Amino acid sequence: MTNAVSKFIAAMPKAELHMHLEGSLEPATLMELAARNGVRLPYADAAELQRAYSFDDLKSFLDLYYLGLTVLQTSDDFYRMTYAYLERSARDNVRHAEVFLAPQAHLRRGLAMSLFIDPVLAAFADARDAFGITGGLIPVIQRQFDESDALAMVAGLAPWRDRILGLGLGGPEVGNPPSKFRQVFAKARNDYGWRITAHAGEEGGPDYVREAVEILAVDRIDHGVRCSEDPALMALIAERGLPLTVCPLSNVMLRVFPDMPAHNIRALYDAGLQVTINSDDPPYFGGYVNENYAAIQAAHGFSDDALRHMARNSFTAAFLSEDVRGQYVSELEAFAG
Repeated sequence: MTNAVSKFIAAMPKAELHMHLEGSLEPATLMELAARNGVRLPYADAAELQRAYSFDDLKSFLDLYYLGLTVLQTSDDFYRMTYAYLERSARDNVRHAEVFLAPQAHLRRGLAMSLFIDPVLAAFADARDAFGITGGLIPVIQRQFDESDALAMVAGLAPWRDRILGLGLGGPEVGNPPSKFRQVFAKARNDYGWRITAHAGEEGGPDYVREAVEILAVDRIDHGVRCSEDPALMALIAERGLPLTVCPLSNVMLRVFPDMPAHNIRALYDAGLQVTINSDDPPYFGGYVNENYAAIQAAHGFSDDALRHMARNSFTAAFLSEDVRGQYVSELEAFAG
């Protein structure tokens, strides 16, 4: 059952740093695009599709996620998807959004890079004009493929290098450790000047988190919740001030934790880690970013001040210029609830 979003949460300025654009398609939109683009899906309608949103683990989710993204065929599809998410997030008072997109999934379907990168960037520009929301794009490597494939993807992104925020790492963790991609992340940082983030410690254990920290030298850790299994690693993350982009509803839906009271977010927060709250793939996991804040408050008794602290973390962890960051932090500090 979804927890009610308080007026404080709804009005609080915040950033979202962990959200996959392809995972933002609402069931009705996904089915509409499938019909328009002639993509056959094994579901009669949006209601039947939504009933399939029950997962045993990360793989069971990814199987449906990769099937769902095949409905994206035209530039207009990618623009519409991006703009819809930004419009929806602006209603939640998300002031800044940094989103993932998986180019390899679309290149392998025969789509040109420009067909999806340009409309995503255009939607960000239009949403900023319409809603005042800032943000940008983080292409994410699909770790089930080899590093040469990832290197080719990054090379293909060169024309947009100055308009992209950073490089991420997603996909099935087990068997695909962060160290598999050390060369491509070094290229992204050294040749393109991009920031670095990686999914680790969701399906994979704390050793994957340590690799992301020590080998990839990430600026942020996506998920990272299993770092609590290694106290020395938690201390290292705290010492370096590395943010965690935690997605509470996703973690429960994908069985990382059996339920929200069992989530370790209180332990992470109390240990002084820079926790941020995010939605991951909101239609699939039952809520946008505000519902994630509401869920942890209901299950763990976080005060409004603690939630404000996590929102502040979201701005300090964002890949923002210092002047814009300062504006958002000031706005949050002036927020009275």
